[in-house]
Amino acid sequence: MVFGVRGSIYHPEKPMVMNNMSEKKVAILTENGFEEQELTSPKQALEAAGATVHIVSPQPEKVRGWKGGNWTIELPVDVQVDQARPDDYDALVVPGGVINPDKMRLNEHCVAFAKAFLETGKPVAAICHGPQLLIETGLLQGRTMTSFYSIKTDLINAGVQWIDKEVVTDQGLVTSRSPRDLEAFNKKMLEEIQEGVHSAA
Repeated sequence: MVFGVRGSIYHPEKPMVMNNMSEKKVAILTENGFEEQELTSPKQALEAAGATVHIVSPQPEKVRGWKGGNWTIELPVDVQVDQARPDDYDALVVPGGVINPDKMRLNEHCVAFAKAFLETGKPVAAICHGPQLLIETGLLQGRTMTSFYSIKTDLINAGVQWIDKEVVTDQGLVTSRSPRDLEAFNKKMLEEIQEGVHSAA
């Protein structure tokens, strides 16, 4: 053990929660085929900070994760996306995975749900391939972002200034490249959600 902020004890195996987010409610928007760690790690970080987290999906009951070329965990869906109200949430998280965002960007309810957060300036955190969904909102022109390298050109074509960096923040929009960046992604995600609404797109 070592001493952290103001003499409090910091356990290295348990990330220090700098802010109490018990009044925050966050939606994780996902389909089948999400990259397992890119959903579970932000979800755990949010819950550890005290936030209420809902999995929102087109799927009626459960969503299946993907890792290393195989289907993995199943997680319960809290709210179906066509019944979800963006006004009920303070922030949006979009995990990656090759399958997940590709399915969501073809779903008008997923696109509309994500678009509402960008329009109102609420924090949005998307990792890896997750920004593919955000492209469909038509609201990325002039934003600074990063992503998995394979969708770099897609983002540039959508008007994004793309940067190769572990985490990039632009007025509440948080993006990272891959699961290797999750520590930085989670930290910045929590900071932006704590700050609240930013200037709308």
